[in-house]
Amino acid sequence: MAPAAVRIPDPRHTPVPFDGRPLGPQIFIHEGARQTLERRLELAFGSPVQLAVTDNLRRMVSHTRVRGTMRVRVHMMFLGAPERVRQALVEYIVRGDRRASGLLGDFIAANSHRIRASRPVTGPLRTRGAYHDLAEVLASVNAQYFGGAVGDVLVTWGRRTRPLGAKARQTIKLGSYSATERLIRVHPGLDRDWVPRYFLSYIVFHELLHHVIPAVPGSLHPPELLQREREFRHYERAIAWEQKNIARLLRAK
Repeated sequence: MAPAAVRIPDPRHTPVPFDGRPLGPQIFIHEGARQTLERRLELAFGSPVQLAVTDNLRRMVSHTRVRGTMRVRVHMMFLGAPERVRQALVEYIVRGDRRASGLLGDFIAANSHRIRASRPVTGPLRTRGAYHDLAEVLASVNAQYFGGAVGDVLVTWGRRTRPLGAKARQTIKLGSYSATERLIRVHPGLDRDWVPRYFLSYIVFHELLHHVIPAVPGSLHPPELLQREREFRHYERAIAWEQKNIARLLRAK
């Protein structure tokens, strides 16, 4: 089933041309889903409701009454939320229910990755390398493992940096994820003809897990992330390839 609300990639950072589309964050809303939630609120209020679906950065739910009409604004994450969350949303807006407020808070925390980036990406993104196209890798991994629902994460080859000291030459960070930018950076040393596509896909998959799984204080890789990482089709093959080729990767950086 297609998502009820999706964020369309910023045309300034996508390889696909979007002629005539405004710059900046854009969202697509399933009007039928919006109207269904609007009618549900009207039945609970007993008065007209105007429901707007937003892509706000901080305020997830708000409502005001204007001349007998309730104007409600909710973040796009709620449009396709589970039934119990939508019911809690109605109870919170209509009656200010404290239990419903707690459930909504938990839902927002678990879906923080669906809130748009708090800091825009600066500088151009480089997705097409000499041997691998990261845009194609990201699209494939998103479709296969996330149902295409991760629509606003960007990817780029990182900058080549000079190692600092002997210790730096013994380690290499193959990928990273910036939550504030919604941006995956992949080490440029992986843009080699001898680096298999499945290994690059594994790196991107791992960084996407950082996007969809909330961080745990004091733990860079919480148990849920480590468990879901094994869902990658070529997980054991990718780990074995990295161990076998780590010395070669260190030389490539």
